[in-house]
Amino acid sequence: MGSRTTLAALLLGAVPLIGPPSMTAPAPTAEPPVTAGTSATAGSAVTHATATHVTARKIAYAKRARRWQLVLDDGEVRDVPEALVKAPADAANAGDPVPFQLSGDGRHFFYYRRSDGRFVERTLDSAERVVDSSLTVGGLNEQWTTVSADGAYVVIETSGPGIWMVDLRTGKELRPTDEADGYLVGFSPDQQRLLLASYARDQVTVYDRRLRTWTRLKTRVTPHALAGDYVTAVVLVYRKGRYRELQLLDLRTGRTTAPVTVRLPHGRYVKDVDFDGAGHLIVRSDTPAEITYYQVSAVTGEAKRLRTIGRPRKDRVLPGDNGR
Repeated sequence: MGSRTTLAALLLGAVPLIGPPSMTAPAPTAEPPVTAGTSATAGSAVTHATATHVTARKIAYAKRARRWQLVLDDGEVRDVPEALVKAPADAANAGDPVPFQLSGDGRHFFYYRRSDGRFVERTLDSAERVVDSSLTVGGLNEQWTTVSADGAYVVIETSGPGIWMVDLRTGKELRPTDEADGYLVGFSPDQQRLLLASYARDQVTVYDRRLRTWTRLKTRVTPHALAGDYVTAVVLVYRKGRYRELQLLDLRTGRTTAPVTVRLPHGRYVKDVDFDGAGHLIVRSDTPAEITYYQVSAVTGEAKRLRTIGRPRKDRVLPGDNGR
């Protein structure tokens, strides 16, 4: 879905509220998790991490000026002078903006460093470490990175096409056990599974975190997120230039539920969708001024507002932005 603020930041509580407290709705009454099958179980919350963190503070967002800066959740601002803002003059893509990424939990940050153009990872308390030696600033137009919400994994997609993953806990490079030419849809809420879709093959595949095939389905339906049961996906239905409806897809059988209109306030439409760790559907809706998140029933389409944040400026990166 292009460069976007993913829902991982909201689901992990890393996105700060912007505006008065009244902009935040009370927590909605929990409803049962939604699944397309009958044996689904809700995914658990993320419990693992790549390292022991000395500080409990998180990164609220990064901002780009003459250099990249981190704004922490307590308001402290830290410069990141090592991070490239634009591709250097000797690069094929000289002058192009260079991505900066934050993990969804707000603890890890990723950038291309000035000294050699390599893609590196850091936390607020750790030194740099190279993610993959093949990732350099010169390949920005041919390679794209997506970071898991816990910062433990980086998925690399190339224009080849091709896809692989780096486990930052071990430093190991992982590649699919079969031919994979699709694109990454996203991780499951517990970050233990990845969902890939392929237009060329009309199929979707679920992989585990060692990139072994878990489930594969031939379908022309395009999923947008994977649930914690690893077999239910949500599909946004495109009508009249907007996403207004959603349905669930069972990745074992290929069956879909009937489309349900998402009952958002007048003038609002669905921008993105994901599952939280309890199996609930979370929808994002944008206006020029703000971003609002809703918990949505897959049965009735009823939407309950969870949180509203001010729309980030174009020079800012929020936790979970995918770097494209």
